[in-house]
Amino acid sequence: MNWILLIIAGLFEVGFASCLGKAKETSGTTMWLWYIGFLVCLTISMVLLVKVTKELPIGTAYAVWTGIGAVGSVLVGILIFKEPATFWRIFFLSTLIFSLVGLKMVTK
Repeated sequence: MNWILLIIAGLFEVGFASCLGKAKETSGTTMWLWYIGFLVCLTISMVLLVKVTKELPIGTAYAVWTGIGAVGSVLVGILIFKEPATFWRIFFLSTLIFSLVGLKMVTK
């Protein structure tokens, strides 16, 4: 269950990074709504991270949480914000994913 919560926390990390990106593109009321979304996602992500670190090693939990956030943010950048999907970006993104899977496999 803790691994599922950690994945959800990582997805909310992607959410708060994405909200920052969208807030940068807008102004007025819409911008403030994106900032509110950022705060909501940030709060949920942190609460879940704190919860899972009571059972999982902090180093592993934090690495997986930031890894999910990094991978997800790059994918959102490519798919939503039209950032370049170069060979090297995809290559290093893949190595990060393999590292996260490896951490999961060696952690109880």
